[in-house]
Amino acid sequence: MIREDRFLISRKPYAVNLGSLRGSRTETPQGRNEYYFDGRIDAVWFRRRKGITVACIGELWDLQHPEPADARQFLEQHDDGRYGGDTHGRWDGTSYWGTGTLADQEQHLEILRPMLAGYPAIPDGYDGWWTFQPAR
Repeated sequence: MIREDRFLISRKPYAVNLGSLRGSRTETPQGRNEYYFDGRIDAVWFRRRKGITVACIGELWDLQHPEPADARQFLEQHDDGRYGGDTHGRWDGTSYWGTGTLADQEQHLEILRPMLAGYPAIPDGYDGWWTFQPAR
């Protein structure tokens, strides 16, 4: 991924919580002390759905080798954006769609409501904007 200072919704950017990187090593089927790092990092992003701007919350994930030293290296090594982010919640200003418990959904809305109201500002606690698209 590439970090950009400017927000352009057309580049499908993400803002991430750099302190949320988590993951584990998993041995490859070949064994012989070979592994991959199954990493996940919390993210938020804006998208357009049927002409309406929505705020989304979820995570980005990737399988990497070698294991990254930190969240920035994880993002810089993450080069396959085919699947985008795994969405856990989405707010369009009127209705919410999401997964998880009611407590999870309330937590999501605590972030998504002010995020959408402050479009295109990055929410507190997040770093952005990160995109899979090549630099222009």
